[in-house]
Parts: sequence; structure tokens; C-alpha cells
Amino acid sequence: MEIQIAVAKTNKYAVSESGDTLEVIERPNGGLSVVLADGQTSGRGAKAVSMLVVRKVISLLAEGVRDGAAARAASDSLYTERHGKVSSTLNIASIDLQTNTIVLTRNNPAPIFICCREQIERLDTESSPIGVARNIRPVISEIALEPGLTIVIYTDGLTHAGKRRGQPMDINTSIQAMLEEQDPSPQEIVDSLLAHAIHLDENRPADDISVVAIKVTSRQKDTGNVRRMTVQLPIGPG
Repeated sequence: MEIQIAVAKTNKYAVSESGDTLEVIERPNGGLSVVLADGQTSGRGAKAVSMLVVRKVISLLAEGVRDGAAARAASDSLYTERHGKVSSTLNIASIDLQTNTIVLTRNNPAPIFICCREQIERLDTESSPIGVARNIRPVISEIALEPGLTIVIYTDGLTHAGKRRGQPMDINTSIQAMLEEQDPSPQEIVDSLLAHAIHLDENRPADDISVVAIKVTSRQKDTGNVRRMTVQLPIGPG
């Protein structure tokens, strides 16, 4: 099997800095973790919050701390740093090669979509952002890795897309339409969802938006054990 991860992000309209922070790191016992945080409000202040959260989480994961414990520690750290007055959402998706599972840790009211065998499951158990109280616990799900499994995670900017025009985005239907018509790559999934959200907001996103797709495929024979990562970062106008 092979794990493919893709990300697409954009800033809130007329705001130079995104309040969302995302990191992908290798786990000490094998596998990868994707950590996504969305700081309260937008701009530089929100960025500082989300970076504080993500840095705390990845430092603990690198030491072998379990995902749930890392999320709780990041929440307590943010609570102490900002006196409970600032919140952040947090998602951790970890590919664990020891158990051949993906562990989803969620402190985010926005759901996660799990797509497998032409079925789409919505993980939407009530979940609170971190940092506003002590001992906030995440919602944790563990899913077996198998070819065809696709997971979509996002910040609330995707949920808010189109609302100011009275045409809120139907994320479930958008994902289902893509999967029914083709076998999209993770990059095609995130690019399509982000483009649709921006269109609904008339090319002026009402909030920062980050979309992550993780897909498990059957490994191609000619790829060997080579790992690859591609990043695109637009700079300046044009």
C-alpha cells in the first residue's frame, strides 16, 4: 500500500496571513502525522495561536507521546498561555505503521469524512476547540488502512463558504460527486473542494480555508521504497 497526502489552503480575503497552520512529520516508530490547527479569528494573531498549538503537538509526537495526550497537552498549554481567552481547533491524522491504522484525533466542530468502498461516513461526534478550559479531551477514531480509503479533513472556512450568499457549501455532496464520477487523487480532491468554496464566496473567501485529503492506494511496483513530497507556495501577485 501507499499513503498519499495532499493539502490546499487559502487566506481570508484581504488578509495577508492565514490563521491556519499545518505540518506533516515522521513518527519516531514509523509512519506520518498530519497536524492542522486553526487559531481563533484570522490574520497574524490567529497565526501565532495556531503555530503555538502545532509546534507543541509535533514536539510531543516526536518524543513518542500518543496523539490524544499531545492534543490535551496542547490545549492546556494554550489555556495557560492565553488565560483561556483564545481557542483553536486541532486535527491530528496519524498513519501508524505498527498497527496498520490511521488514528484521527479531533478537537474541531467541523466533521471528518471517511470514504471507502463507495460509502461515505461522516465523523461528527460533538467536539470542542482547545484552549478555553483545562482537560479538554479530543474525539479519537482508529480506522484500518486499506486500498481505496480516503479521508478529508478541513478547517471551518470550508463550512462557511457560500453562507453570506445564502448558498452554503454541501461538502458531503461535493465529495460524493467526485468519487462517483472518477477515482480522484488527493490533490484533485482538495483542489476541487477549495475551488468550489472560493467560487461560492465570489472569489473573496470569508475565512481562511485549509483542506487535507489522505488516500490509501495499492502501491505501484516501480516506486520501490522512495518517499516523495511536493510543495507549492505562491509568492506575490500573479
